[in-house]
Amino acid sequence: MPQDRERPDACPGAVDVHQAADGGLARIRVPGGTLSAARTDVLRTAALELGDGWIELTSRANVQIRGLAPGAEHELAARLRDAGLLPSRTHERMRNIIAAPLEDNQDLVDAIDGALCGLPELADLPGRFLVTVGAAVSGLGGDIGLVGDALFLAGRDSGLRVTDPVAAVVRAARLFQELRGTAWRLSEVDSGVRKITAALGGPGSEVLAATVIPVAPGPVGDRVVAGVPLGRLDARLLAGAPVRITPWRSVVVPAGTDTSGLFTDPESPWHGVSACTGRPGCAKSLSDVRADAARWIGTPHAGRVHWSGCARRCGRPAGDVVEFVATGDGYEEIR
Repeated sequence: MPQDRERPDACPGAVDVHQAADGGLARIRVPGGTLSAARTDVLRTAALELGDGWIELTSRANVQIRGLAPGAEHELAARLRDAGLLPSRTHERMRNIIAAPLEDNQDLVDAIDGALCGLPELADLPGRFLVTVGAAVSGLGGDIGLVGDALFLAGRDSGLRVTDPVAAVVRAARLFQELRGTAWRLSEVDSGVRKITAALGGPGSEVLAATVIPVAPGPVGDRVVAGVPLGRLDARLLAGAPVRITPWRSVVVPAGTDTSGLFTDPESPWHGVSACTGRPGCAKSLSDVRADAARWIGTPHAGRVHWSGCARRCGRPAGDVVEFVATGDGYEEIR
């Protein structure tokens, strides 16, 4: 694993957008994945009026709006700021907090987000920086994580137990920023975990395993988990609905919400299938992977499947995944 990077990370933001083959691409951070009905409608309307009419869900439970015309990112930023979705212009790219979507943890997420954004020096954290909250997402490779009072570092239990989780995350983030040089992730910093653990008081003896527990489509109490085919949500859907985005490209909505165009059956052939953008949106892609994946849907498969348009394999979920990677002359299957 490299300890330094020769260039800054190029993760897009809501203001500093990526110029893709199909126009501007804005990535909007949604710490914890929770959106009120009003904020959901702001994103829907922006995608319909400024973008291509679709909202992409990412593996970090963030959202992307594509197809922005030149300069449209300024109008988008103004709308997001008015809705409270852009609380810090300087820190917006590092606001990556994944939370277990069925747990009552949004208040903790909001407190961590506010504390991190309140420190000017943390504005320079990379766009790849990631915080996880909850056991179900502890195996998603966060730089810093919380499972109850356990502090995870670089995706593993550090052995440290904390009484003030917000202060512990902030302290660890500041130490990472001091140590990282040009590295993007804590796992790339030589002895980074050891140094941070020592600075925070040394590890205890208890060690928890990192886990990934995806939520399956279907009813969960007074809520419903609805899968979004290939993580691409028609912006006309979910009008007036509060949602919680999961890192598995699904949404948690109140029972009774109209889920037309989504799937709520765990036996759906769409369940567990993901894909990168592919052509025509990505100039580096060798294939229209979404169209190819849609034609493939219905083929019996077990476990998760990811389709990639090139060897970069963007958007690959964590864990065991069967991959179809475009070669320019079909696809290579990787298990």
